Amino acid sequence: MMSRAFVFGDAVDTDLLAPGNLMKLPPAELAQHCLRAIAPDFASTVQPGDVVFAGANFGLGSSREQAAVSLRLLGVSAVLATSFARIFYRNAINLGLPAFVFPQVGEVSDGDRIQLDPVAGRLENITTGKTYTLTPIPPHLMAMIDDGGLITHLKRRLKGAAA
Repeated sequence: MMSRAFVFGDAVDTDLLAPGNLMKLPPAELAQHCLRAIAPDFASTVQPGDVVFAGANFGLGSSREQAAVSLRLLGVSAVLATSFARIFYRNAINLGLPAFVFPQVGEVSDGDRIQLDPVAGRLENITTGKTYTLTPIPPHLMAMIDDGGLITHLKRRLKGAAA
């Protein structure tokens, strides 16, 4: 699937992804404010399947899982960053949002057309013609992501075990 890259810098925190002063909004409404402080058009222009790229320490700040939820609700298919705040990384995986450490973020430009295969661990930048190898997400975690996150995955497994 062809996707578009949205590229951000270092230290994109959870307040930028899910503003604290708007936390009482329903999740779909909160998502409309995702990254607005640094990219006012992000929520209105991101399309299902698009990918977020960022620098170091993506998702630092609070433990609010709404940061990853907002990205998922907007249709973001994955986040690739130089590094992640560990709690955001775990929240993303638990909520079915693939997250990859990608040191070459500086080689991707905003708007580049890309193809990401998270199972094979392969990223192709169609715009530049460059291909990258990523550390694939382990199969047991990819199964959880494919199921839509930890809760849905556990429900599916428990339902199967009861049958």
